[in-house]
Amino acid sequence: MLSCQLIMNALERIAPRRLAEDWDNPGLLVGSYAQKVERVLVALDVDDAVTAEAIERRADMIVAHHPAIFRGIKQLRTDLPLGRRLAALLTHNIAVAAAHTNLDVTHGGVNDVLAAQIGLEKLSSFVITSQEGGVTESIGRVGVLPAPTSIEDFARAVKERLCISHVRLASAAARPVRRVAVCGGAGADFIDNAVRLGADVYVTGDVKYHDAQRAVEQGMHIIDAGHFGTEVPVLPVLAEHLRAELASERGDIEIFVTNTQRDVFDVII
Repeated sequence: MLSCQLIMNALERIAPRRLAEDWDNPGLLVGSYAQKVERVLVALDVDDAVTAEAIERRADMIVAHHPAIFRGIKQLRTDLPLGRRLAALLTHNIAVAAAHTNLDVTHGGVNDVLAAQIGLEKLSSFVITSQEGGVTESIGRVGVLPAPTSIEDFARAVKERLCISHVRLASAAARPVRRVAVCGGAGADFIDNAVRLGADVYVTGDVKYHDAQRAVEQGMHIIDAGHFGTEVPVLPVLAEHLRAELASERGDIEIFVTNTQRDVFDVII
């Protein structure tokens, strides 16, 4: 067993908290730094399915991308979903931590994994969040494909490489695709940034109708691969990072990825 503190130290090395947005809530959200941990479940969300899975698989800790607690809590009511989950986690002594926008920004995190998954090379910064000591940090990445392709072929490749049921494509005429911007999760706020950086296509999730329209009007394709679809590839990578960071510690630790979490959306054809 290892202390929760050691696991949080490892998570800090992987995704430093200083990289998180001001509005975010990463870190240890449930439990104690002193409690002992032998089994860690890595997940995207701490929802009812993941909570039940953690209990069934005897996990001592959940490390999630999305914070289980996002805003201040004025009540802890067990007849409501959040209160019920927190009560179950506390009853079974399961700690919960999150690495959210800090995992989006960090090198080797959500956006580097997404870019690699869809075949991008020569990655550079997208939406810059800090520049200190010669190091630039950013949300999202911009990269290039090995060779130009059609937007239809690229959209199909994104769907296949992310192992998702579908993508939504808003295409800007017959513009070929070589330069690609990506932002895992919900990145529609950065459409204009992608246009300014000369992206032929922007891959993100949670794109609204008028956001897609704005992209196309500026001559850029946009692919909505879903919030879940663009972020879930980071889970096995995060688990492997944790294993590597904790390998030299004295104590047994098992780290595994959720096998129950699914996209909240189904596609009905």
